[in-house]
Amino acid sequence: MTDFTGVFPILATPFRDDESVDEASLRAMLGFVAGLGVEGVTVLGVLGEANRMSDRERENVVRVAVESARGRMAVIVGVSHPGTHATIELGAMAASLGADALMVAPSAEPVPSEPRVADYYARVCAGVTLPVVLQDHPASTGVHMSVAAIARIVGENPGIACIKAEAVPSAAKIEALSAALPRRVPMLTGLGALYGQFDLEKGSSGYNTGFAFPEVLQAHLAAWRRGDRALARRIWAHFLPLIVFEQQPGVAVRKEILRRRGLIAGGIVRHPGAALAAGSAAQLTGLLEFVMPGVDVRQPIDVAAIVGA
Repeated sequence: MTDFTGVFPILATPFRDDESVDEASLRAMLGFVAGLGVEGVTVLGVLGEANRMSDRERENVVRVAVESARGRMAVIVGVSHPGTHATIELGAMAASLGADALMVAPSAEPVPSEPRVADYYARVCAGVTLPVVLQDHPASTGVHMSVAAIARIVGENPGIACIKAEAVPSAAKIEALSAALPRRVPMLTGLGALYGQFDLEKGSSGYNTGFAFPEVLQAHLAAWRRGDRALARRIWAHFLPLIVFEQQPGVAVRKEILRRRGLIAGGIVRHPGAALAAGSAAQLTGLLEFVMPGVDVRQPIDVAAIVGA
């Protein structure tokens, strides 16, 4: 049973030039992060371009993820859908293939209604068999859930096992939720680790995000847990320029970094998603050399050596 503490990378879905799913690259990426010793991965999130994939493709991605994990790490599957029934069906599919948990975000309605959001989660939790990660990410969903609403949803649905805290200011919301929740629920940092240090200070249990260097997040979290606050802050601050650069709209920057790391064969973004502009690619080259001079990013990076720990 996953306790939802630690580092859970969100994985991109690699595509070939013809935009078909690149299964070989997906397996390579899964093998790499498993080798790092992460606690789990999430597939079919926003980074995974799930909204641009067919149900059959989603099923194949889940199957590959579960097969590649082989018990070495948990597999969380994004099953969010505007339709409640469809969300439950996607959850059943993930469960049948051996996934460990589901990530579920609400969908925007013409008339915002927190009771309707609560009803959505109640129906989903009653209809699925796996633990649910409640994703609070207004930037992608258009849904703003108050602290009181989330506390109610958690209290009424024992199946919710984790909160992915991505509503800014995330640190303040984590702190408020810690006081308001009727039971302890781990809260994981997303948003590309942009507010990672601040979130840890307020009670984050770790990371569930797509930053292309999960070993940095592992080192940051490990330093914080063992009480080396100065080192934790130094790690985060050192890599912050890269974290910020990755946070540009879309998934092209992150997929290009994954390509340069040798984890996926190409940085293709499914249409109508935008490819990385040549100028941005040149900036990325300079930034990687600035943050990690002379480092071979195709190998797991030695964070301690880079920051001088």
